[in-house]
Amino acid sequence: MTDLPGGHPDGLDGGLDEPEELQPAEGSLRLVGDGDSYDVAAWEAATAAVLRKARRLGEDAPDSDVWAALTRTTLDGIDVAPVGQPSDLDGLTTGGRPSRRGAWDVRTSLVGDDAAAINEAALVDLDNGAASLYLDPSDLAADDLATALRGVLLDLAPVTLERPTAEQSEALARLLEDTPGDPHPGNNLSADPATALAFGEGIPEGGRSVAESFVDTVRRAQALGVLGAVVDGTALHDRGASDAQELGWTMAVGVHYLRLLTDAGLTVDEAAGLLEFRYAATDEQFPTIAKLRAARRLWARVLEASGSERGSDGVAQRQHVVTSRAMMTKYDPWVNMLRGTVAAFAAGVAGADALTVVPFDERLGRPDAFGRRIARNTSSLLIEESHVATVTDPAGGSYAVERLTDDLAVAGWAELGRIEADGGFGERAAAGVKERVSAVRATRDEGIADRSRPLTGVSEFPHLAEVLPERELWGRAGVHYGWAYEDMRAQPATTPVFLATMGPIAAHTARATFATNLLAAGGVAVESAGATSDVASVTAAYAGQPVVCLAGTDAAYAEWGADLVAALRAAGASYVVLAGKPGERTVTDVDDSCAMGVDALGFLRRIREELAR
Repeated sequence: MTDLPGGHPDGLDGGLDEPEELQPAEGSLRLVGDGDSYDVAAWEAATAAVLRKARRLGEDAPDSDVWAALTRTTLDGIDVAPVGQPSDLDGLTTGGRPSRRGAWDVRTSLVGDDAAAINEAALVDLDNGAASLYLDPSDLAADDLATALRGVLLDLAPVTLERPTAEQSEALARLLEDTPGDPHPGNNLSADPATALAFGEGIPEGGRSVAESFVDTVRRAQALGVLGAVVDGTALHDRGASDAQELGWTMAVGVHYLRLLTDAGLTVDEAAGLLEFRYAATDEQFPTIAKLRAARRLWARVLEASGSERGSDGVAQRQHVVTSRAMMTKYDPWVNMLRGTVAAFAAGVAGADALTVVPFDERLGRPDAFGRRIARNTSSLLIEESHVATVTDPAGGSYAVERLTDDLAVAGWAELGRIEADGGFGERAAAGVKERVSAVRATRDEGIADRSRPLTGVSEFPHLAEVLPERELWGRAGVHYGWAYEDMRAQPATTPVFLATMGPIAAHTARATFATNLLAAGGVAVESAGATSDVASVTAAYAGQPVVCLAGTDAAYAEWGADLVAALRAAGASYVVLAGKPGERTVTDVDDSCAMGVDALGFLRRIREELAR
């Protein structure tokens, strides 16, 4: 196997050129086809008017500033524009073959420590739409696999394992050997020694025996006619990695496995044909589509650089996509159905070969029959009723998606270059990867703290009185984006905040609702004064709560806010919060404030400290 070249993936498969007759006129936004054009300047003017009304664009700002106002930046520093333009195709450096054709493999997740219960769930899934199984054996002994897979026809329904031990891979191999006829080629012994690195358990290939065990497992798979190894990007995703970091990591692990296998005598194409890549799909629809498309392009470039006899047209990357566990929430778990659906749609559009939708209730414990049914039916509905799989690569040619795919491919290749520059897969490179992932986690946490990256049901629109579904206790390690809010919700404040609403309901409802939702995100309830007319009517409803929050209009604040603060302090309030921004035109004598863009977590921690005094 040849060394990988460093630098930019120039000429991966060639750029994307649009036929001349289809190119729109200069300054036009062609959204559908001929005759359906929209002048860029007119679009900017119409959009600017809306943004000015929403106070997201200054009155004196030029209309062209709408692009900057609506462009968002990913955790990899990649700009995602609000509307794709023909110019997005200028200077693309990557291209690739079409993705999967036809329906994807509906692969259901099996978790828990009860082999008999797992077996029951597996058989129900296979009878009701599942085509294959994704088994997490971390809580099972190797001998339990036979029980867990009893009655599963491994010649028809393939099985892949999540991060198995060598003994568990061997147990699956024995089951495949005992299968009447030939095992389904999609079965995977799932050798995955590199994943331990993502969890900080040290370099698994440090001992020669581990490398030899990996090669032996893959050769065993080759003899059985099945897959042998997994390149698991979800391992790094579950630690908080960005999309480009996940791409770079999987390329580095894939290269490492190719080196091990080619050193053992396999050709590059033989080795590549025994690997399956596992990626996470999130509810960020377009970045997920772009990531999976970029992954195929990068792997094709790796194989070409590695001496594949078929060059960039070599063995296609086989993708198993799992909806992100990190994005799942414990509170308001029903929203997880929506997250999983968006992620599944993105994975299907992007060409995933197999797709696992994580049950919406997994954060609560071992998923029940309802959670599992909703998970597998998500794919079934997308395939059979929405016909998402009918068109091959439906995002192909989209200006915005092609631009984002290319940008992610370049960023992923750069991450691979950093890993290779640190000596390739090893301790030094691992330290760099962990440091970069930690930086991304910190950036994401900042966005979640100020709610610029909102989490519905957790940081936004929480429901303090909800009754969570009960599930059999079971859990797994990993990052969950809303952990800080969920920790607070798990130990709600015992004392409520007094919501000092000023004026009639129509006047204070906007700020009262904002403050109520913000406090609820931290497990803090409120007791409201309701409709009021003056200081006396508010203080009459006050029951001595140590923390009060004023909620009203700026006019009400200016008219009688100072008098109300003084009256509440005299009545026993020790900490006064203003819903809005304090100032000469509102109220100045307050201890804290909350408004859009506030560091919600910092604010909530201060409020809870005051309530606990």
